[in-house]
Amino acid sequence: MTTPDDQSREPEPTKPSGPATTPYKDRIYRSPAGIAGGVLVLALIGWLGIDGLVVGGGRTPWLALAAMLFLVPVVVAYTLRPAVYVNDDRLRVRNPLRVIVLPWGRVVSLRSGYSNEVVDDSGAKYQLWALPVSLRARSKANRQEARAAAKAMRGDTGRRGRRGGSGATGDLGGAGGLGGFGGVGAGAVADGPRRSETDQAMAELRELHERRQGEESAQGEVTVRWAYEIMAPAVAGAVLLAVLAALG
Repeated sequence: MTTPDDQSREPEPTKPSGPATTPYKDRIYRSPAGIAGGVLVLALIGWLGIDGLVVGGGRTPWLALAAMLFLVPVVVAYTLRPAVYVNDDRLRVRNPLRVIVLPWGRVVSLRSGYSNEVVDDSGAKYQLWALPVSLRARSKANRQEARAAAKAMRGDTGRRGRRGGSGATGDLGGAGGLGGFGGVGAGAVADGPRRSETDQAMAELRELHERRQGEESAQGEVTVRWAYEIMAPAVAGAVLLAVLAALG
């Protein structure tokens, strides 16, 4: 049996934290094709560069070192690095040479055209390198949607034709046909339009923006940071290449 002294020593129940203190786990959007291409290019650079360092004579090892110092950061920046981190409070865009943090309250729109970009309330535009637009994938999704709609329409027309062939049964069949059409329509609406992967990701971002832009925890300043950890070695490699070329 618990005594009053024991009760006084029991820990107090934890109070639920508010939106400002709740840790949100980021959802990450990246380009699988970009990552795969970057890994292949880096493997090729490593193979050729190490071969030049080990086997090459004269200035070849220095040229190989300078080339690797320049190319590796550039390839990493444009293939492996791009990512979009999203949570309930903000959008963090990691582009090749910059990192942009935009609270949802400062985002005006998310646009999709020949590239995907986010626009803040000052009119500044930031491209989403991690979500490249694939016109081929978009066209393929549009064709699939058109075929699905045509197939649904043909199936509905066939059902109404079979049910509308005889007297009273035809009248009931007509009603049933309309019901069937409504069912097909509802299914199509429930499934939603077919989209490419990047278009689907942009739709998710727009939905989250509309839901969270007015929240107090989603306000703040837009920050932009340059990726000096990428730029510095690339510049050093370019300078070394220029020096080696000048020395002949």
